[in-house]
Amino acid sequence: MRAKMTTRIENVRQVFTLLKIDGLLIADGMNMAYLTGFTGGTGDGLVLVGTDQVALITDSRYEDAYRDQLPEGVELLVTRNYWGVAMAAARRFKIDKLGFEDSLPFRDFDYIDENFVGTDIAPVPNLIEALREIKDEQELKKLRHSAQVAVAGFNDMLSELHVGMTEREIANLLDYKMKQHGADKPSFDTIVASGYRGALPHGTYSDKPIENGELVTIDFGYYVDGYTSDITRTIAFGAIDDQLQEIYDVTLEAQKATIAAVKDGVAVSQVDKIARDIITDAGYGDQYTHSTGHGVGLDIHEGPILSVNAPAEDQIKAGMILTIEPGIYVTNIGGVRIEDDVVVTADGFENLTEGITTDLIVIDK
Repeated sequence: MRAKMTTRIENVRQVFTLLKIDGLLIADGMNMAYLTGFTGGTGDGLVLVGTDQVALITDSRYEDAYRDQLPEGVELLVTRNYWGVAMAAARRFKIDKLGFEDSLPFRDFDYIDENFVGTDIAPVPNLIEALREIKDEQELKKLRHSAQVAVAGFNDMLSELHVGMTEREIANLLDYKMKQHGADKPSFDTIVASGYRGALPHGTYSDKPIENGELVTIDFGYYVDGYTSDITRTIAFGAIDDQLQEIYDVTLEAQKATIAAVKDGVAVSQVDKIARDIITDAGYGDQYTHSTGHGVGLDIHEGPILSVNAPAEDQIKAGMILTIEPGIYVTNIGGVRIEDDVVVTADGFENLTEGITTDLIVIDK
């Protein structure tokens, strides 16, 4: 993994000339993890990349953990004065034009602006985030494992579900099962939305009991060894009416058609359009209120965003892992979302989460 991270640092340096910088200061926790393996997170350190030198700047809480674990060539600087030491390191690295992430809070930008002794500082939008969109083999191995754990945990939970449980109880049970199967932690608050609450795309969970004849949308993601999954299934508790069945069938048709179209070189906007056209033609276009998917990896939401509004030249590429998650949400009636995680390959896709059936699961007890 150290060699992979060294390659990632070199990939960052390769765009320095294009960006007219000779150094980059990184504060985002996920980006620091991607380049150095540091998992302290945003606010617990900085990474400074120069043309020949790299430093991880953090405090003594992490000294023992990372002293001998950093990629080759990455210097560990232990301090509580992250920003002051970063500016001193920039001088030592002979950085004259310093780039910084454009997501940096104004307070930190202001410090750099006042204390950097080179000639220029420049915001750099989404450089490392763009590199993170294409996963290397080590990342794909971890993502496959994360998906396997999530699939096993969800399937293990199903036999214990029954009418009358609350949304909160289902979320807690899923969390327990995931950790039994090896998950570290959830990547977001699990969504369990039943009945009329299913029309809330991000309805988290409540103390509402599940009633017979309701659909329940369960959206979950769990970290394993630093990488996460993101899966949604909508299941039925007892027999559902014709309208709910229609919503489910249309959503599933859209999801299957979209996954089947995933291939290296396909336009990002086209991926979204496939699902959106099917749902619109069925009369539910106004009830499809979000994009068709997004990247996933170190973070639950990464690029690209599968949106019909994406620039025409934006394409999905081999090595990306995408969620495919069309949905229909009918106010006061309910909703359906079905989501899988797929890896883009040179000639198609690999579905990491097909171990959970997308046929309608019915809990009949």
